[in-house]
Amino acid sequence: MTVGTMMIPTQLGIIPLYMLMIKLHWTGTLYAVIAPALVNAFGVFFMTQYLSRALPTELLEAARVDGCGNWRLFWHVVAPVARPAAAVLGMLTFMTAWNDYFWPLVVLTPDDPTVQVALSALASGYVQDFSLGLASTAVATLPLVLVFALLGKRIIGGIMQGAVKG
Repeated sequence: MTVGTMMIPTQLGIIPLYMLMIKLHWTGTLYAVIAPALVNAFGVFFMTQYLSRALPTELLEAARVDGCGNWRLFWHVVAPVARPAAAVLGMLTFMTAWNDYFWPLVVLTPDDPTVQVALSALASGYVQDFSLGLASTAVATLPLVLVFALLGKRIIGGIMQGAVKG
């Protein structure tokens, strides 16, 4: 069912999502851009698949026998196992939201656009300044590089953790 929702084009949900943002009074704010990007079908499917393979039920049962409650089980057993996948998902989600063009164009005002909408405005016009466009594109990639630099250590650590016998 979750995978089936990934086959529906995003453009079909624009009108109901815009109506929801009007009801929440979020049009023209960054909340309208950030909130819909936080949870998606890919993230649910990805984390479900990862945790079903990386977290054996025996480990959960052993923690329960040792007296772990739900919160302690989550914080001390599940969260450490899920960190590498959560870092990958966070990076992919940030990259998708950062590169989104259509939804910020619809929901935000022209006075305060996102980077991608502003880059599009720089590239349009009668006379194009290519040096300004290329420099602004280079600056626009810096947050992506920064997120990878912060989360890359966890991603590589998670990959290496599964590769070591012990």
